[in-house]
Amino acid sequence: MVPSEENQLVPKEDMFWSCRQSIFAEMKKKFSQVESAAEEPRVLCIIQDTTNSKTVNERVTLNVPASTPLKKLFEDVASKVGYVNGTFDLVWGSGDNVTDMTPIDQNSDKTILDAGFEPGKKNFLHLTDKDGEQPHIMQEESGTTEDSAQDRFIGPLSREGSVGCTNDYVSQSYSYSSVLSKSETGYVGLVNQAMTCYLNSLLQTLFMTPEFRNALYKWEFEESEEDPVTSIPYQLQRLFVLLQTSKKRAIETTDVTRSFGWDSSEAWQQHDVQELCRVMFDALEQKWKQTEQADLINQLYQGKLKDYVRCLECGYEGWRIDTYLDIPLVIRPYGSNQAFASVEEALHAFIQPEILDGPNQYFCERCKKKCDARKGLRFLHFPYLLTLQLKRFDFDYTTMHRIKLNDRMTFPEELDMSIFIDVEDEKSPQTESCTDSGAENEGSCHSDQMSNDFSNDDGVDEGICLESNSAAERIAKVGSEKNSLLYELFSVMVHSGSAAGGHYYACIKSFSDDQWYSFNDQHVSKITQEDIKKTYGGSSGSRGYYSSAFASSTNAYMLIYRLKDPARNAKFLESHEYPDHIKQLVQKERELEEQEKRQREIERNTCKIKLFCMHPTKQIMMENKLEVHKDRTLKEAVGIAYKLMDLEDVVPLDCCRLVKYDEFHDYLERSYEGEEDTPMGLLLGGVKSTYMFDLLLETRRPDQVFQCYKPGEVMVKVHVVDLKTESVAPPISVRAYLNQTVLEFKQLISKATHLPAETMRVVLERCYNDLRLLNVSSKTLKAEGFFRSNKVFIESSESLDRHMAYTDSHLWKLLDRHANTIRLYVSLPEQSPGSQLRRSVYQKPSGDKGNLDEACGRVKGPAGNMKSVEAILEESTEKLKSLSLQQQQQEGDNGDSSKSTEASDFENIESPLNEIDSSASAENRELENQIQISDPENLQSEERSDSDVNNDRSTSSVDSDILSSSHSSDTLCNVDSAPIPLANGLDSHSITSSRRSKANQGKKETWDTAEEDSGTDSEYDESGKSRGETQYTYFKSEPYSAEEGSGEGQKWLMVHVDKRITLSAFKQQLEPFVGVPSSHFKVFRVYASNQEFESVRLNETLSSFSDDNKITIRLGRALKKGEYRVKVYQLLVNEPEPCKFLLDAVFAKGMTVRQSKEELLPQLREQCGLDLTIDRFRLRKKTWKNPGTVFLDYHIYEEDINISSNWEVFLEILDGIEKMKSMSQLAVLSRRWRPSEMKLDSFQEVVLESSSVDELKEKLSELSGIPLENIEFAKGRGTFPCDISILEIHQDLDWNPKVSTLNVWPLYICDDGAVIFYRDKTEELMELTDEQRNELMKKESSRLQKTGHRVTYSPRKEKALKIYLDGAPNKDLTQD
Repeated sequence: MVPSEENQLVPKEDMFWSCRQSIFAEMKKKFSQVESAAEEPRVLCIIQDTTNSKTVNERVTLNVPASTPLKKLFEDVASKVGYVNGTFDLVWGSGDNVTDMTPIDQNSDKTILDAGFEPGKKNFLHLTDKDGEQPHIMQEESGTTEDSAQDRFIGPLSREGSVGCTNDYVSQSYSYSSVLSKSETGYVGLVNQAMTCYLNSLLQTLFMTPEFRNALYKWEFEESEEDPVTSIPYQLQRLFVLLQTSKKRAIETTDVTRSFGWDSSEAWQQHDVQELCRVMFDALEQKWKQTEQADLINQLYQGKLKDYVRCLECGYEGWRIDTYLDIPLVIRPYGSNQAFASVEEALHAFIQPEILDGPNQYFCERCKKKCDARKGLRFLHFPYLLTLQLKRFDFDYTTMHRIKLNDRMTFPEELDMSIFIDVEDEKSPQTESCTDSGAENEGSCHSDQMSNDFSNDDGVDEGICLESNSAAERIAKVGSEKNSLLYELFSVMVHSGSAAGGHYYACIKSFSDDQWYSFNDQHVSKITQEDIKKTYGGSSGSRGYYSSAFASSTNAYMLIYRLKDPARNAKFLESHEYPDHIKQLVQKERELEEQEKRQREIERNTCKIKLFCMHPTKQIMMENKLEVHKDRTLKEAVGIAYKLMDLEDVVPLDCCRLVKYDEFHDYLERSYEGEEDTPMGLLLGGVKSTYMFDLLLETRRPDQVFQCYKPGEVMVKVHVVDLKTESVAPPISVRAYLNQTVLEFKQLISKATHLPAETMRVVLERCYNDLRLLNVSSKTLKAEGFFRSNKVFIESSESLDRHMAYTDSHLWKLLDRHANTIRLYVSLPEQSPGSQLRRSVYQKPSGDKGNLDEACGRVKGPAGNMKSVEAILEESTEKLKSLSLQQQQQEGDNGDSSKSTEASDFENIESPLNEIDSSASAENRELENQIQISDPENLQSEERSDSDVNNDRSTSSVDSDILSSSHSSDTLCNVDSAPIPLANGLDSHSITSSRRSKANQGKKETWDTAEEDSGTDSEYDESGKSRGETQYTYFKSEPYSAEEGSGEGQKWLMVHVDKRITLSAFKQQLEPFVGVPSSHFKVFRVYASNQEFESVRLNETLSSFSDDNKITIRLGRALKKGEYRVKVYQLLVNEPEPCKFLLDAVFAKGMTVRQSKEELLPQLREQCGLDLTIDRFRLRKKTWKNPGTVFLDYHIYEEDINISSNWEVFLEILDGIEKMKSMSQLAVLSRRWRPSEMKLDSFQEVVLESSSVDELKEKLSELSGIPLENIEFAKGRGTFPCDISILEIHQDLDWNPKVSTLNVWPLYICDDGAVIFYRDKTEELMELTDEQRNELMKKESSRLQKTGHRVTYSPRKEKALKIYLDGAPNKDLTQD
């Protein structure tokens, strides 16, 4: 039969070739697609997420083919940023500025090339909210396998919210979808208040305990009897109800901690979870007294054990019954480096008895002698809920620090406790005897005193329960109970960290589904049995939470087991089984949560933005926060802002509008014409937590019209400068465009100011003190550096100044001075007690009597008498100059050449502007300084005694005698001041700009204090020329009304000064107002909290000062070159406080110690009441409280003695003549210890000629009368006076060191002031009774505590864990 053609078989070779051809064709097609894609242009898209303040600075970059559809672009963006597609918009952007707010159509079929994207260029897009709602975050699908990251995670979370994986690695990019939410696990987490993870772990464990939760629900709160806020059981009920019914991911525990009586500071205290368990159970027992739950804690958690001692000779046993709530198990036996391998091994060690033998023998009451005995513990009863504490925290006696033991210790999922009941003792009545525990829970008996141990213990149903008098029956009962002591693990509380700190979380098995969960604060996730094994500890596990910081580990700390007993094992109450009060509580909490949810929804749809408004009448900028629903219209928002700013009685509502505003640049971005009915959510670009702009409530007069602000405009504040009056006018606002030319801008300003544009000079202040002349008319404003908000100065006049070089012109100098002028408030000192608002100047000793009262009257007169005022000022100025010259001549005759040019230099100080107009200089100086002369007949009332000087708060104690002696011949006169007009026409608003003030606020201030400077700057250089002579000397002052509380009689000046002036020149400018030379008053800068620091660097400028800084002037001689301010303390070696401050003094380089002592003598007599002779006291080095080197009279400061700023010295009064004559001598302070009397003698100085130990012993022997061979000495420890308890001194000090000289180890006594204790080695130590020792210990502890000695280093003091039953701690001021 011939097969048909259709049924013919295809040869194998043909089939092979046909397959090969099809593969080649497919590959060719793919290659052609790749080639075409490679040839296709690509588009670079840069997307900026503006929906959140946290992501506004982050950008996502996509490089896609030009043929990509818009739909695909939106999908790629959504995948890249993690948002759900369709919940956001993309709009065009250009750099940082959005130019087109129209969203791109994401449903369009156009390609990105057709939509306007440009290949080869950067295409900026802004990701914005869609319809006023923020984008939805994409939720990843949770894994279903057990190996998924979220199922395996059990470790603690980092502070940033990152989550650990199965290997405990802490990921830096955390996604909330990686941890199961409540809807998937069915459980709610607890929010960590700060460091309350230990509390959260215990609360979750109690919540997951059916017996505890059910019993808590059965308790009913009586609101009439107790405040719900302070009721601990009620707050626990509420918390458990929320954990069971809430839809939140996590809930707060603040209500629970508030019921504990804790404040917010407790949230920052980390405590031990086992300690918390004890304290909380005690508090619950107190609250549950006389209720059905009164014995709940004992029924669930309490066990019993016997603490016994048995005589090994007669079998007599003494014992005591103890109860326990948990069993503490040591990780590592004392003195051993090997840890127990398992919980079972640690339990065996817990009940392992020890033998008392040798010196530890036990006194047997039956044998009436000390015998070998066996001491141990025996479990009598195990609780229903068994708690095991693994004692991982220990103390290392080598390092004297707390440590954490991270050794591996396994624990079983099921624990058989029957093996830990010793039945052998029950079988041998000759060796064990028991009695009822009675009230004392202790007793002693022997074999013939058998009694019923637990006949009254009805609650005992496992463990040892001796209910019959028959030993055989008891043994049988024990045997049957042993089989029922099988416990199952359901909670592991884990600690991750070290002994210094860490984190707690709980791994808990649910009895509902036998699934393990990790309760880690607000995060709840599923875990497996393998994850539980990771908490065994040891090196096999990973390092955990604080791996790098503390080199710690993660391991189990507390284990809770439940007895496997079907008859007692409870299940959680179902909702229909709840008591009525719990049902009502559930309903109440649900309503509260729904109300909170509605409130959150309102909050989520409320736009919150900063609102500003310039008050129409007060002319102050007001600030508030505008909260408006996103669906409210712009018109409604204006009404809300109108009421918020309280403008109802100030301006009509129709004269107000909201405009977009940039507060930082003081820039009006745009107005919203025709958008009164637009919803605020759409107008503001959605509801956001923060906005990149603000709103301004703009007002107008009824006859005005609002100006239209367009998005592309820039705002310019224009200040008009008048060269004739040297004034800068307040700004007027002009809006311009960046593409305008300078010429067009001048024409725009000309219209606003009515000044000719042809002669107009425009100066732009681009940044602080950067003044740029715009002289190229064709350049655009953008090219000149204009930004959103700008500040320009214009001058339009026909003066020759416009033809000068810009930097040489009058305009530049005026603007330069204007930019550098600051306003300071200077507090002047009083001239005499009781004088108010007076000023002093120098006058001729003979006096130039004139009618000063008349002069003062003219000064205070009306403006019409201005001519007479000027004449008086001119005359007084001339008098000041002549008096200053005479003073200069007098001081020159006295040999003080350093002051020879003071008056003349002061006279010659000029402003840079005065170089042009010198004729106006004298008038300006007279007006600005306004010096007036008072009647010299008042001289007697102006003179002050030494006591007056000392009591003057503006005069330092150092310089009181200087003022009272060196100026006794000077004539001081005072007169009330009068208002001073501004000399150059500058008003207070034109001195500085608001932007510069803001810049200065952010600038770090340089603290110019005496402590930082050695005082080496002088007001005069070596040639005698005044250092204050500088080109920057603009100085103008006017009286200023004293602030409230500043004190009567205190005068203030408001000074406008060029901050480039030096401190030296500034002080010279203040001379006429202070009334003494600049070298005789000091400048103190006032900081926050009225802290004052002296400014002494005379060569430095006032550049660190800013507007409105305060300065206090104090009388007293300022430091000259080479001078140092020194604090002098008295050394009182035998007083309780050996260091007493005396006074401030001034020492100079090159001065001898004797010269400084001579200068101190009158000050000590007048200020301290110490009448000494120069040979009756010495000066010595002071290092904190330690006395050091004795300064000899011939020593020279800076050559023999290093002197520095903030230097301190001791002054020591001598009993006799000075014994220290040479630097080779050594002065030590000796103190005799009398052990037979338990007391220390007073200090006595011993002066040695060398460092020989033999000489020291000889001197001590001479001093005390102790034979030389019996002298023993020891060096004192610590800070002078080296206090030590008399109970410790005899054995703690290193007595009689084996050295021949004092300057070697271990003494190292190389300088004066060392403390030496010595004693008679033959003197016996007094024997003290216990009462005497305790009394002495209390006295010594009190004494040492008062002196502040023997304070050892201690780490952060741990606050005791307390729960206050009345809801608030008792304020006991006597306790810490």
